[in-house]
Amino acid sequence: MEYRVQKQTTPRLKPRLIIHGGAGNIQHDTYPPEQFRAYRKALIDIVTRADQYMRSHEIVSEKSSKKLPSALDTATYAVRLLENNPLFNSGHGAVFTRDGVIELEASVMVSRGYKKRGVGVMGLRHVKNPILLARAMLEHGEDDLEANPRGVKSGDLDVPSAQGHTQLYGKAAEQLAQQYGLELVDPSYFFTQRRWDEHIRALERENKGQGQATWSATEYLPQGTCGAVALDQDGVICAATSTGGLTNKLTGRIGDTPAIGSGFWAEEWTEDGDPTGSSTWDRLKNAMTQPAPSLVLSDVLRGTLADCFPTPATYTPLELSGKRVSTTRSIGGSGTGNGDSFLRTNALRTLAAMARWKPESGSKAVTHVAGPGGELERSAGDRWRRTGEGEGGIIGIESVVVRDSHGQIIETRSEVLMDFNCGGMFRAWIDDEGEPQMSIFSNEPSSDL
Repeated sequence: MEYRVQKQTTPRLKPRLIIHGGAGNIQHDTYPPEQFRAYRKALIDIVTRADQYMRSHEIVSEKSSKKLPSALDTATYAVRLLENNPLFNSGHGAVFTRDGVIELEASVMVSRGYKKRGVGVMGLRHVKNPILLARAMLEHGEDDLEANPRGVKSGDLDVPSAQGHTQLYGKAAEQLAQQYGLELVDPSYFFTQRRWDEHIRALERENKGQGQATWSATEYLPQGTCGAVALDQDGVICAATSTGGLTNKLTGRIGDTPAIGSGFWAEEWTEDGDPTGSSTWDRLKNAMTQPAPSLVLSDVLRGTLADCFPTPATYTPLELSGKRVSTTRSIGGSGTGNGDSFLRTNALRTLAAMARWKPESGSKAVTHVAGPGGELERSAGDRWRRTGEGEGGIIGIESVVVRDSHGQIIETRSEVLMDFNCGGMFRAWIDDEGEPQMSIFSNEPSSDL
């Protein structure tokens, strides 16, 4: 967890980033070692490139000449890299439907800053990078939600703009992509031999009465989403997701990826006190180490505290009463796994509601939904480990900004979140020291696959 004490009114947080590339029945003893190595290399490369972009790339905006990329910039940049890599079930690596076609979905959501907050697109067959269409819909929402939105009609359908819509499907969405100037490709671009072979093998097993074509007990069939969650220096969190859906899904099926609250979510709220923070005693000990502004203690008090604190001569005074501080909390997450289970549990919104209303930390909420024995697993009932239902994982980021009664920031915290309930989840993140890490089979960094 990143932890800082500040004295200002506008937060400047350390940017954070985590990505995922799918989850499911990934078994260490049956998955080819060369595939593990390929995933490790790709995940580390993508998270490193996205981190470098996030920390050094300069964006020219209307409001200021230059600034670091926003959470939206970073998350969609990372997902675009995932979409372009054939290892991952999105874009040029997406799975096939039962009919042998590829239909793509994507979504994006921010904790604050845009009128629409979140959007989803689905049923795409020609948009090279679906995440860019989701982003464009979010950005154009600033005009679309006005009383007289501006738009340009082109194509067979009457689609002058996305208007007030949060989700769009198929031909209308692709016509909008063309109007936005996004790249459209022939469906053959998305074809990969590996995904085609998985598609055929699974259908053959089903025809032999050996289970469903969407999941296998002996082979990892991609059923999850690719995604990224980013936190920028202004405290905004963005969740971005993209997928081809379940292997051998029905043509026309819509999963959790474009459904707000099911496969993705981001929000921000303010509450009294700091319900997920450290205790008053821990706060006082931490404050004693801060250099300024300072309050000089009397000789008697210094002597009393000498046995407890190494250098108690000065400390930064904190508002220790829960009623005298307020906390702005932000949380964003992206899910991967069996999308129908994420839909049934409204998994990502459920997670955020737990964090907000219980209240509890984001890490606990992630585990309560996506960890072993959590909401996702329980949703499968007696079909758990027999159909792929309930399998999945969630990544996310939580940030906390604590202010005193005068609006001064006295503390900021941020944490990368992750948990899963199945064989494995492909993911990578930037740790508290700024180093890239990845893991598949545990929530700890892994270098030995």
